[in-house]
Amino acid sequence: MRVKSSVYTRQKKKKIFRFAKGSYATKKNRWRMVIQQVEKSLNYAYTGRKDNKANFRTLWIVRLNAAVREEGISYNKFIAGLRKANILIDRKMLAEMAVSDNFAFKQLIEIAKTV
Repeated sequence: MRVKSSVYTRQKKKKIFRFAKGSYATKKNRWRMVIQQVEKSLNYAYTGRKDNKANFRTLWIVRLNAAVREEGISYNKFIAGLRKANILIDRKMLAEMAVSDNFAFKQLIEIAKTV
C-alpha cells in the first residue's frame, strides 16, 4: 500500500519556513535557500551561545580586577590567595559580591592578602 507523506512534509516545511522568517531576499521563501539559511543560522546560534559564556567570564574578571585594584592587590594575586585559603567561589559570585556586598568582598581580599 502506498503511503502519502504530503501532510507531514508540509508540516515540516512550514516549521522550517517559520525559522527563516525575516531572512533577506529569497532566503525566506525558496525551499533550498531556506534550508541553507536555517542551517547556517542554527550554527551561528550554537557558537554564539558558547561565545556568550566566554564574554561573561571576561566581564566578571574585569569587574574583579577593578575592585581588587582599589584595595591595592592585583587580580591574579587575589585569585591565588583565595585558592591557597581553600575558598572556592566562582568568578560570577565574586563579581556580584564586589558590586553588591562590599563588606564581605573586602574580607575576602584581606584573607587573600594574608595567605
